[in-house]
Amino acid sequence: MKLLLAVLVVAMLGIGALWAQTDGFTALTTEAARRADIARHPRALPDAALLTRSGERVSLEDDLRNDGRVAVVNFMYTRCFSICLAMGGEFQQLQEAIRQRGLADRVRIVSLSFDPADTPGDLSRYAARMRADPGIWQFAAMADADQRRALLDAFGIVVVPAPLGQYEHNAAYHVVTPEGRLARIVDIGDAAGLLDDVSARVTGERAAR
Repeated sequence: MKLLLAVLVVAMLGIGALWAQTDGFTALTTEAARRADIARHPRALPDAALLTRSGERVSLEDDLRNDGRVAVVNFMYTRCFSICLAMGGEFQQLQEAIRQRGLADRVRIVSLSFDPADTPGDLSRYAARMRADPGIWQFAAMADADQRRALLDAFGIVVVPAPLGQYEHNAAYHVVTPEGRLARIVDIGDAAGLLDDVSARVTGERAAR
């Protein structure tokens, strides 16, 4: 009898842990559960000092609030020739879609470099290569190491130094409100879904998907 009770207790604890990790059995991975929780309860982001491509120093919190637009944020570095370029190509499409839908006064794109070696000049050259419209797509580096680490953690971005000065890192698109809250995470390769989401947020229309 004691053995049966012990087995039941262990089983119940296991079910409880699985329920917590899968967001009530609705998500198959902890990352999916994290994203679902963020979508329901947007998370406040830590502030960080940013260095823009014009050399201006601003705080992330002030920049988001003063700009007033919903921001689609990604993390990159200018010497990256793999996943960062893939995101850049999708951001070019998103930039054009924002322009065509007349959303430029309500939605913008922000690319943040996690590479401490990136200078304002590097960001400017990268923006030129991406044909970024400065009115829609802005770039900045994160100047303070501790703040950079805290911000990457808050977004769920893992950056690992690699040989030849490169970095291994994961990637996604992040929808951030002017109040500094992370509201949704979208995988790369889903630019259409990303545009539907931000369009719905700023127009009040139901997302198409």
